[in-house]
Amino acid sequence: MTTPHAPAPAPIRLTQLSHGGGCGCKIAPKVLEEALAGLSMGFPHPDLLVGNATADDAAVLRLRDDLALVATTDFFMPIVDDAFDFGRIAATNAISDCYAMGATPVLALAIVGMPIASLPLGEVRRIMAGGAAVCHAAGIPLGGGHSIDSPEPIYGLAVMGTVHPERVKRNDTARPGDLLVLGKPLGIGILSAVLKKGLLDEAGYQSLLATTTQLNRPGIAFADWPGVHAMTDVTGFGLLGHLLEVCRASGVGARVRFEAVPVLSAALGFAREGHGPGAIERNWASYGAEVALDTALPSWAARLLCDAQTSGGLLLACAPDSAPAVLEHFRAEGFAQAAIIGELHAGPTAVAVV
Repeated sequence: MTTPHAPAPAPIRLTQLSHGGGCGCKIAPKVLEEALAGLSMGFPHPDLLVGNATADDAAVLRLRDDLALVATTDFFMPIVDDAFDFGRIAATNAISDCYAMGATPVLALAIVGMPIASLPLGEVRRIMAGGAAVCHAAGIPLGGGHSIDSPEPIYGLAVMGTVHPERVKRNDTARPGDLLVLGKPLGIGILSAVLKKGLLDEAGYQSLLATTTQLNRPGIAFADWPGVHAMTDVTGFGLLGHLLEVCRASGVGARVRFEAVPVLSAALGFAREGHGPGAIERNWASYGAEVALDTALPSWAARLLCDAQTSGGLLLACAPDSAPAVLEHFRAEGFAQAAIIGELHAGPTAVAVV
C-alpha cells in the first residue's frame, strides 16, 4: 500500500502578507505635513547643514570644513513576492537618498521587521541576503542593524555617506531657467499594483526589477558639477510630489512636458487602463491643487505623474548649458531612458504639465 504524499505547500507571496508595498506605503504628503506641523525636531545646531525644513532626502552634518556626514533611513513592506528581490529593491531604494545628496555611501545598517510565526526563516534570510548583495554592489559594509517581530514584513536600511560640505546637492537650490532631468522612467507603482493582482507577465516583472535595482550612482559624480544646482530622487510622492518639494524649497515654478517624461513600456498600457496603487489618489489629494494640467492631456496623465515610485530616478535641476552633458553621463552609466522633461521659472511654486 502506498502512502499518499502531502500536497506541496503553496509558495509564499510576500505581497499578500502586507496591506501596501514599496514607497507606496509612505504616509500621504498632506497627512505627513499635518503630523509634523509645529513639531520641533531638536535644538538648532550650527553644523546641521540639511535638516527636515525642506523635506530633503537626507540629513547632512558638517564634521569638519572638508567633510560632512549624510544620514538617511528608508524601509517598507514588500513590493514583489520574491524574497531576495524584495531585499535588493529595498536596499537600492535606501541607498539612493545618499546619491541624491551627492554623497558617497560608506556604511549601512539593516532595519528588519518580520512576522516570524507566518514567514519561514529561510525567506527572512533571503530578504536580508538580497539587501546584503546590493550593499556589496554599492561597495559599502552592512555593519549590523535591528530586528523586531512584526505583523507584516518590513525591510530597509539606515545609510551613512560622506561628501564635501560645499558639494552637497540639496533640493532648495534650484534656479529659474534650470532644466529638469529625470534619470529613470516612471511606472513602478503601476507595475507593482498589477503584480499584486497577478496580471504582470515575466517581461514586465524583469522591467520592474531592472529599474528598481539600478543604483543611482551618477549622483556621486554630480556632486562635483557646478552646473547641477539641485537634486532629489523620485519615490513615494510621485514625480509631481517631489518636484513640488523642489519648487517650494527653492521658490520657483515648474513646467513639465508630458510627452518628454520617460515611462516603462510595460506600464504604459496598464496606466491607460487605470491601474495603480492607492497612493496615486492620496498623492493627488495632497497636492493636486498646486498642479495645472493641460486639458488636451489624456485622463490618465495625472495618475502616472502621481504614481508612487520605489527606487525611482534622480531628478536634477541644472543650468541649460550643463543639461546635455548631464544626459550624456546618465546614458553612459546605463540610464538609457534619462530625459530632459521640463524647466523651472520664477513665479508661484506650482507645476504646469503641458
